[in-house]
Amino acid sequence: MAFEFLKTSSEEGIVRITLNRPPLNVLTITMMEEMIEAFKWAKGEAGGVVVVDAEGKAFSAGVDVADHTPDKVGSMIDVFDRLFAAMDDMDKPIVGVVNGAALGGGYEVVLYCDMVIASEKAKFGQPEINVGVFPPVACYVLPRLVSWPKAMEYLLSGDVFDAATAEKLGLVNKVLPVDGLAEGVDEFLKKFTKQSPVVLAMTKKAARAGMGKSFEDGLKAIDSIYLDELMKTADAVEGLKAFMEKRKPVWQGK
Repeated sequence: MAFEFLKTSSEEGIVRITLNRPPLNVLTITMMEEMIEAFKWAKGEAGGVVVVDAEGKAFSAGVDVADHTPDKVGSMIDVFDRLFAAMDDMDKPIVGVVNGAALGGGYEVVLYCDMVIASEKAKFGQPEINVGVFPPVACYVLPRLVSWPKAMEYLLSGDVFDAATAEKLGLVNKVLPVDGLAEGVDEFLKKFTKQSPVVLAMTKKAARAGMGKSFEDGLKAIDSIYLDELMKTADAVEGLKAFMEKRKPVWQGK
């Protein structure tokens, strides 16, 4: 698809959305509208994994402060919420790739990815408190990803932390050298592109179905996906058949 502030591609099992408003990829209302459309487009593509990365020296320095003024803030919050609704609606796993700073709303995009790869120069933080506001999505997500004390420390202080700290907190999957980032990302993604895209999506759906439920209710929801959806796919049948026949499966993506 053609966008003013994004680049997109879809090949070799990977759907890529690249923020392209350098140098800092500051998120404007218009750019976030484009991101919503890009995630909707990615949902319909054949690839099994969505990668969100960025051009320029930062992943994103956050939402444009000019869009926080009283005459624009209502529109900004509306499009911001719709952006994360579009990400939430994504059945494919989303992998964020951060090379540089991801701050404010830019870091909230990263937090909402299913997995994150960072270069050694990546920086993360929610500095909204320093300008008298708070990050809505981070207030929801961060306490669910790290301990309550750590979530409160970063939400209430606005402190920025490095990639090594993010890895220690479990907020990134892998930290890579800047010079080897592209190659390292490709190697990381191979673990997923070799799998069935439909089974990747079903597994993400099952993992989310159990969250916030008791074990009994969560398992019931997961079993329903397994029996009523997964086992009706051609790839589940093929995977089991290939295992018994001692050969590599040939995925159809359905």
